[in-house]
Amino acid sequence: MRIISYNVNGIRAAIKKGFVEWLQTNPADIICLQETKAHKDNVDYQSIENLGYQTYWFSAQKKGYSGVAIFTKIKPDQIFYGNQIDHSDFEGRVIRADFGNITLINAYFPSGTSGDERQTYKYKWLAEFFDYLQELRKTRPEIIILGDYNIAHSPIDIHDPKGNKNSSGFLPEERAWMDQFLANGWIDSFRKLNPEQTGAYSWWSQRFPSVRLENKGWRIDYICVTDKMHLQLKEAAIFPDIKHSDHCPIYLSLK
Repeated sequence: MRIISYNVNGIRAAIKKGFVEWLQTNPADIICLQETKAHKDNVDYQSIENLGYQTYWFSAQKKGYSGVAIFTKIKPDQIFYGNQIDHSDFEGRVIRADFGNITLINAYFPSGTSGDERQTYKYKWLAEFFDYLQELRKTRPEIIILGDYNIAHSPIDIHDPKGNKNSSGFLPEERAWMDQFLANGWIDSFRKLNPEQTGAYSWWSQRFPSVRLENKGWRIDYICVTDKMHLQLKEAAIFPDIKHSDHCPIYLSLK
């Protein structure tokens, strides 16, 4: 099973930049997108389904905002739209697919960069999502949680940890949530398989064009798995040369 997570920052914009042509190279069996910013009917989804992908979309109620999608060549047993938490579901942040014993959750975590109100909501969302996962694990112990977490966990995951110590996405409270999350039986697949790799980022600010060229980025996109799945981890990678978005795709293959 080859899996990609990718915040496309608008699926229609990504398509104009060659996203479908990239899909034609068969980069993975399952492609999970965040921040689609569109409903299925507003996208040329047929060009994607013609490549052998079944597509499942969970969009925000607000047009042009948030949204997640799963494109898969492996038929899922079940799809669950949302996680039954009203505000999160209103913003189209979670979609789940079950493949046999494996549950895959594609999530777009909130950002707190727009101000205190959204930062407060981010903490609330993180707490609710953690509780949702703990409950789900009682019946579905093999879980993959991937997406844009909007958190750089450690200094190795950000180009300027000192300069960003007060920046949303690298705040002590956010990093502490990641500590708690990983200490409760979750594995950061990329860091597990690439423990010392530096300069491995998945997002670059669009404010200054040179930022991506100089690789001044953040690793805020993750594919995490329950510890029960640790022997299945085969390869984890980040693809910074794929440029349809201010993020890039991240990859995991499972045995």
